[in-house]
Amino acid sequence: MDVVDHLVYAAPNLDAGVERLESILGVRAIPGGRHPGYGTRNALLALGPETYLEVLAPDPDGPEPERPRLFGIDRLDAPKLAAWVAKESDLEGRVEAADRRGVRLGEILSGGRERPDGSVLAWRLTDPHVVRGDGIVPFLIDWGTTESPARAAPKGCMLLRLRAEHPDPARIGEMLLALEVELAVELGRAPALIATIGTARGEVELT
Repeated sequence: MDVVDHLVYAAPNLDAGVERLESILGVRAIPGGRHPGYGTRNALLALGPETYLEVLAPDPDGPEPERPRLFGIDRLDAPKLAAWVAKESDLEGRVEAADRRGVRLGEILSGGRERPDGSVLAWRLTDPHVVRGDGIVPFLIDWGTTESPARAAPKGCMLLRLRAEHPDPARIGEMLLALEVELAVELGRAPALIATIGTARGEVELT
């Protein structure tokens, strides 16, 4: 689980997504901030010292983005585990290596958001609009010298396992291999991410 930076729990409404997670995990995510240009805002809870869960939803107070919101949020009628993000300190090298193996990760972008306290987080990442493997293949992030948001997020949960299902697990496996990322992918009717999370109530599966 060391490679997992964070999981994305996409929701059509942030408050509803936070409420649902609290009912499942017993921990309430706290507001993270807004994403300028993306039309989204988030809330966070920790899944380990350097790993966290991001509830991502439309920002009703922000302008409409020029592109559709990430992870099909505008089409959702219920929250779902929509994507995951892997840690990578050499984005340029990884993008080039994956490209040679036929996996396109898109441009490397700079990202940032303002926290509720006014401080700013900054990072670099591969383009999250480039969907690979129906969301089973991660995009990559490098926080540089910025502290992981997991450190300030509510504690009480731990990511124990992450696995996936897909109608074509062999193809997805080849894509993950190109990124040198390990993830168990089993045959399933539809693409799905399944996270096993340890909580005070025991282990639960989040999809």
